[in-house]
Amino acid sequence: MTRRPPTGAAVLQATVTEAIVEAALDELAEQGYARLSMEAVARRAGVGKSALYRRWPSKREMAIAVIADFTMERATVPDIGSLRGDIRASLDTVVDWLAHPRFARILPDLVTEVARDPALAEVVDAMVGTPKRRRSAEMLQRAIDRGELPPDTDLDIALDLIAAPVYWRLIVRAAPVDPPYLDRLTDTLLRALTGTLPEDPPRA
Repeated sequence: MTRRPPTGAAVLQATVTEAIVEAALDELAEQGYARLSMEAVARRAGVGKSALYRRWPSKREMAIAVIADFTMERATVPDIGSLRGDIRASLDTVVDWLAHPRFARILPDLVTEVARDPALAEVVDAMVGTPKRRRSAEMLQRAIDRGELPPDTDLDIALDLIAAPVYWRLIVRAAPVDPPYLDRLTDTLLRALTGTLPEDPPRA
């Protein structure tokens, strides 16, 4: 049964929401979190400021919500059928996320902000970090179920091992990440996680 909004309730138009989200991401990339303002986002989106407040109660909620949506759209969980295949595909998704032209400018600024604002750090972890890691853990749990990883694998450390090298290379070193590098990184991660270099199962 289709529910109708109560009489007099505001109906949030998807096209307006999309315009606001795009404007917020652009402002975050250009101005950073500290200088982000609801007024600037509304102006860029071509809407009144009230349209923003109908969706989010404050700048903080708006900023983290759009970053979380952007992140989770790219937090796909690969299911290639082998640990090696899943790790290699997972690295591609990490690169797609971190190297995105807009997000590559947003993330370093966000890291600086959360380092000096514990309350913001908690919100970012709850809305971005934890959900993304929960999805990624599914990949490792499947490998445990297949017998490719030991049952006592520390998933928290394993997730750090997979994401950290790409973050360090792209964001900290500003070094290129190409397929041969990701292939070598995949092999290194497999050795670290399993102590061996398992072969991919033959393709049908």
